[in-house]
Amino acid sequence: MSFTKKVSKGLLTAALGFSLMGGGTYAYFSDQVETNNTFAAGTLDLSVNPETIVNLDNLKPGDEISREFTLTNDGTLDIGKVLLETSYVVDDNQGNNTDDFGDHIKVTILYNQANATVEVMETTLKELQDIKPDITAIDEFVGGVKGPHGLEPGDTDKIIVLFEFVDNGEDQNQFQGDALQLKWKFIAEQTDGTLDEGGEDN
Repeated sequence: MSFTKKVSKGLLTAALGFSLMGGGTYAYFSDQVETNNTFAAGTLDLSVNPETIVNLDNLKPGDEISREFTLTNDGTLDIGKVLLETSYVVDDNQGNNTDDFGDHIKVTILYNQANATVEVMETTLKELQDIKPDITAIDEFVGGVKGPHGLEPGDTDKIIVLFEFVDNGEDQNQFQGDALQLKWKFIAEQTDGTLDEGGEDN
C-alpha cells in the first residue's frame, strides 16, 4: 500500500472516530415540561350613592343644607385614594354679579362612623375648585389614629357634607335669582404596585 493511500485511510478512520465522538455528545436523556401562566388585570369600580347629592331651590343667606352619601369599592382591586374634583357654573340671573357666588357657599366635609362625626375639611366652593382632596383621607381622623387610606373591595365610606349660603352681614342682593350648577367628580386611583415573590396563587 502506498504512503498516500495509508495516509488517506488514516484520515478517514480519524474522521469517523471524531464523528462518533461528536454524535455521542447528543445522546444524553432529556425531558420537557410546559407551564401555562395567566396575567389577569383587576378592576377599579367606584360607586357613589346617591348620584345626585344636592338639588335645592329658594336658598337665602344663612341657609344650611346637610347631605349624606357613600363611596363603595365594587371592584376587585384596592382603591388607594379617591380624589374629589370640583367644578361649577353660575347662572347670573340679573347679569350684575361683581363676586363669585361660589365664594359665598361654604362646604364642610364630615366623616361618619358609629354615629359619630368628625370634621375633615371646611372651605368654599371657589377654593375647592383649585384643589383635589383625597376623600379617603378621612380615615386618618377616626379615633385620632392615622390609618391607611383607600377602600378595599367591598368597603364603604359614609360621608356627610354641609353646604352653607354664608350670610356675611353685607348686601348680597346680586345673587337673587342666581343658580349654581355644581359638578363633583370622584376619581378612584389604584394603590402602589407590589412585588410578588412567590407563594400560593389563587
